[in-house]
Amino acid sequence: MDEYLSGLTTEEINEKTLMIDECTTEQMLHLMNEQDATVPAAVGAEIPQIMKAVDILHHALKNGGRMFYVGAGSSGRLGVLDASECPPTFGVDAMLVQGHIAGGDVALRFAVEGFEDNAEEGVALIERCGVTDKDVVIGITASGSAQFVIAALRKAKEIGAATIGVVNNKNSKLAPVCDVCIAPVVGPEVIMGSTRLKAGTAQKLVLNMLTTCTMVKLGKTYNNLMVDMKASNIKLRDRSVRIIRAASGVDDATAIAHLEAASMNCKLAIMMIKTGMNAADAEQALQQSEGSLKRAIRTFVQVV
Repeated sequence: MDEYLSGLTTEEINEKTLMIDECTTEQMLHLMNEQDATVPAAVGAEIPQIMKAVDILHHALKNGGRMFYVGAGSSGRLGVLDASECPPTFGVDAMLVQGHIAGGDVALRFAVEGFEDNAEEGVALIERCGVTDKDVVIGITASGSAQFVIAALRKAKEIGAATIGVVNNKNSKLAPVCDVCIAPVVGPEVIMGSTRLKAGTAQKLVLNMLTTCTMVKLGKTYNNLMVDMKASNIKLRDRSVRIIRAASGVDDATAIAHLEAASMNCKLAIMMIKTGMNAADAEQALQQSEGSLKRAIRTFVQVV
């Protein structure tokens, strides 16, 4: 028996759910809901570490770096999920925030758990991705022991990249290769060892914070509006119009006209409305303000 694994809180038996197989459906649901309710506090306790991670990410992405999630199993899938949402939400290039899972894309749909023990593939992934000292690599593993993840972060660290860990146990094997290690401890799972449950929920909350707060700091929002969103379908076009209205106070017709004049660029349309600039001048003003709409408006109008 592996002493490290047997000592993990995520591998312990949850005394509060011992008789779950004798519960009614309603009782089971209440049990799970009560257990899930403990997760936000565990994440909240890690905010000092999450803050350090966000500042590292902001500095890296602002200076030409990229962000890589590396994980195995459920943890890897969560990284791929979060990365895939960044382009439509924040209008960033698909290669800026990348998610990689042990076993490759097939592991997104099927369980290929043995790949998490493949350290060589973790090293090869970092080499294939061309990770540099400008980048940040984030390893996600509930146990903190997935060799694929540990090897990937160790290789990234050798290259000079910043490394961040997201685990669910203190004193993990991953921690020594991390510049920052985020460890929300959620305790034993409802079903022993099923870390897709509370551990996965905690990981998702942490990843939400990492990308969202980094993108806000990079100027990808205006107030809490996703102004860099790409209006690539009917729903998002409608949302863009509502965002323009909320940011500028204009009616639908004016919002639509400026959105079309801005080639469906929501941020640019708002800048045009707020300043009276044409599209070319508004785009130049945004570039001078490093893409921050609020900073650009304050610079060129002095009123937000």
